[in-house]
Amino acid sequence: MAALEFTRRYAMAHRLLATKSPKCAIPHGHNEFVTVRLDPTSCFVFSETNSAAPFDTVKQRWHAWIDSAVDHTLHLAETDPLLDYFRQHEPKQLAQIMTFQGDPTTEALAACFFLKLSAFIAADALPFTVREVRIEETPTNTVIVSRESFDPATCGLRAGAWPWRADMSINDF
Repeated sequence: MAALEFTRRYAMAHRLLATKSPKCAIPHGHNEFVTVRLDPTSCFVFSETNSAAPFDTVKQRWHAWIDSAVDHTLHLAETDPLLDYFRQHEPKQLAQIMTFQGDPTTEALAACFFLKLSAFIAADALPFTVREVRIEETPTNTVIVSRESFDPATCGLRAGAWPWRADMSINDF
């Protein structure tokens, strides 16, 4: 069966405190590319439409989320002291902060994207499953989370956290 693949570019910033890398402990940004690959749940070729679903239907909610909720966000660990600053001094900016259990690494981001896209697909009753999410952090660093390498049931993410929900959330504030 043919898979669907599409890519979106967005800008983000993060800092990594637990990894103890002085370079990454300073907030810094990346222009990232996220590529997702979806597998149809049944064979659709040689049918009347020769398509499992129109591309725009499949991409609509995902692209809207990336463009309006993810683009130009700051990624922080839930324990990062910067969150206290924003709570006290700039509470309106909390909506633009994506939070993570632990450091907001590209690996964690790819896993969260995998879960969020899966939630969108299920909520929209689309005839696909997520095969992989690939995030290119830099031209030389890419993380791939695939159905074969990632088990959502054992990933350790809190039940009900933002990646599990088919809404526009990027945190649990």
